[in-house]
Amino acid sequence: MTIVNTLIVDDEPAAIEGLRLRLEAFPQIRVIGEANSVAEAITLINVQMPDLIFLDIEMPEQSGFDLIRQLQPELCPAIVFVTAFHQHAVKAFEVRAIDYLLKPVKLERLAEAIDRVSELTTNRAGKAQMLSAVAEITREQGYSKDGSAEATEPQFSIEMQKLVIQDGRNPIQLIPYQDIIWIDAAGDYMCVHTKAETYVMRARLKSLIDERLPDVFVRIHKSTVVNLTYIEKLQPLCNSEYNAVLLNQNVLKVSRTYAKALKQRLLG
Repeated sequence: MTIVNTLIVDDEPAAIEGLRLRLEAFPQIRVIGEANSVAEAITLINVQMPDLIFLDIEMPEQSGFDLIRQLQPELCPAIVFVTAFHQHAVKAFEVRAIDYLLKPVKLERLAEAIDRVSELTTNRAGKAQMLSAVAEITREQGYSKDGSAEATEPQFSIEMQKLVIQDGRNPIQLIPYQDIIWIDAAGDYMCVHTKAETYVMRARLKSLIDERLPDVFVRIHKSTVVNLTYIEKLQPLCNSEYNAVLLNQNVLKVSRTYAKALKQRLLG
């Protein structure tokens, strides 16, 4: 029997306790942590590296969607959403084979989700599917994160010392390069991570790299580039791979292909 290390993320302690008790009926599930917020969850994920997360969507300050945006695709666990969302939003997850549980969680439905966990835990391309689902939901509901209408084809460009993101209906975003910590790609979507915000756009990382990012950005994985000034340390792993620990304590995986070049840049 394969043990699935599992994290529960929900802002309601009673909901966490109820789900944890139900999960005791499944010996393959090992609950290794509980978090009441996205910030707590990120810290646990960086340390515990769970295989599976039961993730609430609606939480104060940051939502379950915000957590997904902050995860590097290569380290993105399988996600089972725990949600009270409207049925049309649930259907967006269904068509992408991402499982969900409606609150209050029923044991029979939980058993069905557990049956699918083995497939989910091997799906490291899941972030692309989830970002696609998030984009569809926000588009159907007619809003973006800042409350304005969501455009269907965002565009970006590079001008002077800023990354310019323009999606047609929303205000143009000008992001100074020095504020960008790292950028990752998941399928047709790209996440630009800053200290204050994560911007999601429909674009490929290769297109951005082809536009000649400043030299301070270094590729550390096929789907990830990072601003060198935000790397605090490298933690060696097996097979000549590393974890890059950032100043904000986020952890990014450095693949063997790019590890040597990264170390040379850091050592000068």
